Amino acid sequence: MSERYLSPLISKERHPARRPELHPARRRERHPVRRPGRHRREQRRPEGGPGPCHPGPMLVARSVLLFVLAALFEIGGAWLVWQGVREHRGWVWIGAGVVALGIYGFVATLQPDAEFGRILAAYGGVFVAGSIAWGMVADGYRPDRWDVTGALICLAGMAVIMYAPRGR
Repeated sequence: MSERYLSPLISKERHPARRPELHPARRRERHPVRRPGRHRREQRRPEGGPGPCHPGPMLVARSVLLFVLAALFEIGGAWLVWQGVREHRGWVWIGAGVVALGIYGFVATLQPDAEFGRILAAYGGVFVAGSIAWGMVADGYRPDRWDVTGALICLAGMAVIMYAPRGR
């Protein structure tokens, strides 16, 4: 194809995803204007919030709560399917597990960050720790020190991925 025919397909003016100001998931707040003579940490942010570089405590709390809720639905759903198939508990358990897994998929979309890859990667750490905790409660699993160490490393990775300050 010649360039003349491709240009409307890749034009920034015609496709909102290629124009950040038109695409709601790609809009970025502007940093507050720095006043001369004041250190960056002393700058007042609009509306008293921590600004776009670092999430505020309520946003972090909401995100953590959503991660825990997602873990309960995903791990619980997988456990219900496992019980239905491996422990021969029947189709009702399998069906409940499938419903719980579907709800997990919906809960994950409620995260405040718009980046799917970041959310899913960070959730991986929550899933690892949550799976060990679920096994302890539901199946009497006794993790050793390496299980606990690995889960803590995964949670630390989740915290870095989700909550590290980013200069956008």
